[in-house]
Formats: sequence, C-alpha cells, structure tokens
Amino acid sequence: MKNLFDSLLDTLTGSWKKPHAPRSKRAFRCDCDNPVFFRNTHCLACDKPLGYEPALGEIKTMYPGSEPGAWQLGGGVDAAAGSYRRCANFETVVGCNWLIPGNDASELCVACRLNRTTPDLSDPDNPRYWQAIEVAKRRLISQLLALGLPLESKVENPDGGLAFDLLRSMPDGSPAMTGHSSGLITINIEEADDVRREQIRMALHEPYRTLLGHFRHEIGHYYWDRLVWNSEWLEPFRVLFGDERTDYAQAIKANYEAGPPADWADRHISSYASSHPWEDWAETWAHYLHIVDSLDTALSHGLDAEDIELEFTPFTRDDLYDPDHPKAGRTLLMLNSWVELITVLNEMARSLGQPDFYPFVMSRPVVKKLQFVSLVVEGVADGAPGATP
Repeated sequence: MKNLFDSLLDTLTGSWKKPHAPRSKRAFRCDCDNPVFFRNTHCLACDKPLGYEPALGEIKTMYPGSEPGAWQLGGGVDAAAGSYRRCANFETVVGCNWLIPGNDASELCVACRLNRTTPDLSDPDNPRYWQAIEVAKRRLISQLLALGLPLESKVENPDGGLAFDLLRSMPDGSPAMTGHSSGLITINIEEADDVRREQIRMALHEPYRTLLGHFRHEIGHYYWDRLVWNSEWLEPFRVLFGDERTDYAQAIKANYEAGPPADWADRHISSYASSHPWEDWAETWAHYLHIVDSLDTALSHGLDAEDIELEFTPFTRDDLYDPDHPKAGRTLLMLNSWVELITVLNEMARSLGQPDFYPFVMSRPVVKKLQFVSLVVEGVADGAPGATP
C-alpha cells in the first residue's frame, strides 16, 4: 500500500492542471511579467516602483515623469492619460500605494481622503494599528469603486458623503465604538490588535471577526441610507428584512441581554443579523461583498469548477427573491459557485488546523436576501436612481 506522500505525488503528476491564464485583473503583473499583488509598492523581481490606479482597478508599473514626483504608468496605459503622483500617505507609516491623477489637486488618494480623524501617532501602538486599518479600508474602497457604487467624501457631499473616524478608547477607559451614523463610520483601531479582537470575538460568541468584515458591515449601513431609504426598494426591503422602524436601541439591548432567537440560523446569515432589520441588511451586504471579492480573486488566479469535485444540492430559482429577474440565473450561478469554492477552502483550513475560512451557512431565506442586495447594487450599475440621502 502506498504511503500518503507517494499517493499525493502520483495524483499531482496525473491530475494537476497547467495554470490558467489570468481571467480577471485581480491577478496583477509587473511589466517584467512577475506576479505582483494589491499591496505591493515595488516589484520584487525587477525593483520597479508600483502603484494602484483606482480608476482602472489595477497595480501598474511606474516610470519617472518629466517633473519630480510625477510618474507615467506602464502596463499598456497610454501616455496621453497623463501623469500620476503617489498619495501623500505613501511616506507615512500607512505606506499607501494608491495613485492620484496629475490633474487632481488633492494630496491624498480617493481612499485616504475619506479619513476625517486619524490616530495619534505619538502612541507607540497606533502606527501599526493605523497601517492594518488602512490595508483593510483600501481593499473595501477598491471593491466599491469596481462595483460602480457612489463614493463621495463628506467634503464633496456634506449631506450624503462618507467619512471615517479612526479612534481609540479614551484614557479614562471610555471605549471607541465601531459604528455608523449619517455617513460617518467610526472604527475602533484597537480591533487591529489581533489578541484584542480575538478576545472580543470570544466574548461575543462570534465565529468570525476581521477588520475587513467591520468595514464591509458598516459600509452596508451607509449604502442602506444611500440606496434603500426613501427609494423604490424600501417597501420590498421591509417585506423581506422586516420593518426598520422597530426601536433600534431596544432591539440591540434585547439582543445582548437575551441573545438571538433559537431559530435565527433558519432566516439570517449570522446571529447578530437577527437583532434588527438594519443589522440584517448590513450583515447580508457584508457577505455579498465577501462572496463577490472571493470569487473574483479565485477566478483571477485560475481556479474554477473544473478544479473542484464536490457533490452538493445547489440552490434553484425557487430559492431567489426574484426568480424571474433577467439576471437571476447569473446570481444563482454566483451563489452556487461560492458554495462549491468555500466548502473546499474550509476543508483546506481544517487540514491545516485552522478555523473555517467562512464559518457560516446560507439558508434559503438568506439566499433571497443576497439576491435582493445584488439587485440593489446592479441597479446602481445599470443607472437606476438611488435613495435621497
């Protein structure tokens, strides 16, 4: 009988497929053809400087321009597109690698200019906290731009714009509470401390808690205000998620004191989603972003269903919110593909002794809600009017 190592090598020799060409621009390459990644500032193979061009959604190789601090982009970008500058936060502990078009007078990129309050760097812990926070935030902003969602700062649009306060608990022990209010998202930067975040996760009996998850959840509240409130989506939202006019403070208080209902998993993606319709929307929105980004990354690096041998019962059109919508089949394909992918990834995590990458189960009511979120997002991309801020 062959040992595990020999059996594995035989399987790899006979079955491992040749790498696919990249199928999405998430798989970036330097002009020297070396693979590069979203956070890179230099190519490790040729040492050329790299920058992220948010309008293109791509990492590009940079070449010195005609003036100090000006850059031209390689990778097929026409020189007529003009020059670029690095974000001013490139020189800070944040090390932001995003680029600013030469005709934009701002010193900060489209992601960094959303900050209203940044951490006090005289505290020795805050530089590393801020760095981790910004990595997650840039990932969020890049996805929002790629989805075509409205994104304005509060400087540009005081009533309907977005801003971030990156705060830390006060010396007297008063906590900085992560949350959203009228376009202002507050993030407790102590969540960037892995030990502290894990302590909070355990105390709240959560299966998953990440910086990126916080950003995706809180931005969901912002887009409820922008896209659902006072729009054609409001009444359908109330039918599917519940009436948001239910007293929010009382609902959250009851959730923390009594816990979620015993059958929450039959109707919600997480226990916290069962606390109030606003939280159900924000949790569902966050998971929609998780699914879209993860699938895009998988396809970018050549993974597809041919690589997965898995028997499961797929969702059908009857499980959707709007089974007759022209794009219902695409949404169904996305969700079923995600189930296949994440089931295998969870098994891989277990084989490494790690927690599941995605410790959630999508019930059929959750699938309806995910399609609803997808329809709202696609409606924006298709030019449908959003809500009045």
